[in-house]
Amino acid sequence: MDTVGINLGVVIFLVILALAFDFMNGFHDAANAIATVVSTRVLRPQTAVLLAAFFNVVAILAFQLKVATTVGKGTIDPAIIDHYVVFGALVGAIAWNFITWYYGIPSSSSHALIGGLVGAALSKAGPDALIAGGLIKAVVFIVVSPLLGMLLGSLIMVVVSWTCRKMTPRGVDKWFRRMQLISASMYSLGHGGNDAQKTMGIIWMLLIASGFSQSGEPLPLWVVLSCYLSIGLGTMLGGWRIVKTMGQKITKLKPVGGFCAETGGALTLFLATALGIPVSTTHTITGAIVGVGATKKLSAVRWGVAGNIVWAWVLTIPCSALIAAVFWYLGRFIL
Repeated sequence: MDTVGINLGVVIFLVILALAFDFMNGFHDAANAIATVVSTRVLRPQTAVLLAAFFNVVAILAFQLKVATTVGKGTIDPAIIDHYVVFGALVGAIAWNFITWYYGIPSSSSHALIGGLVGAALSKAGPDALIAGGLIKAVVFIVVSPLLGMLLGSLIMVVVSWTCRKMTPRGVDKWFRRMQLISASMYSLGHGGNDAQKTMGIIWMLLIASGFSQSGEPLPLWVVLSCYLSIGLGTMLGGWRIVKTMGQKITKLKPVGGFCAETGGALTLFLATALGIPVSTTHTITGAIVGVGATKKLSAVRWGVAGNIVWAWVLTIPCSALIAAVFWYLGRFIL
């Protein structure tokens, strides 16, 4: 990648903007990590967000930086990266996150960022700026991650139901209220591991483009630490508007169902992060919740609510891309 002349002040501003997106990612997606454990009344909301935030940050010890590499070097051509592209991508993602948070819609921060990158890159250099391989993986997993979450959630629910068939409902409830603490922690670990790395990838491409880092060098430690801390802080402050949608409107959950949904979602996130694929934690946990609800009976799932969520998923990439394209253009006069 050829470096471009970017003022240090602009680089600092864009790093702060990226960390603001990371914070909002945690704030927006806090509901994904805590909705089930709160709606089943296993933990109070304040305790749940502290637990989720802690494991968001602990993820720094658990995962390699494969997702950061995919976002930073595998979605759009590094040669076209400049401060205008980064600015447009971040504002597009932040704006769409804010819109969906305001209306309580559990959309994907991950795909908002991908859409922002696509919109800004297309505005600058056209279709040739896109790296098909990385984008295809992200787009394919828009479908795969909720389906895999649904499959794992339903399979775990079936196995647990068969294993606990001789226990009393009260005994099952008591046991899985404890087990849900483990599953919620696992899910928060996967959430932090996958989502924080997306912001690392954005900052990484900015540092390489501006000459403050070289493409062959490892990701600076300060970037890794600041991104994990930012998403943890965002999760700790929490996006309460979405908790009710995720925790009760899709289907009614008991502790055993919450455990199965969180475990299925966590396993999906662990797999995607190990493969370096940026996935949506929103898509994943929604699929897992639907899978758990469907094991009771199909009518236990409010398919109208689930359908509205799917529409938000469909619109996320094109809408964030459109906003990013507008701000790529405006950024040329602002920065």
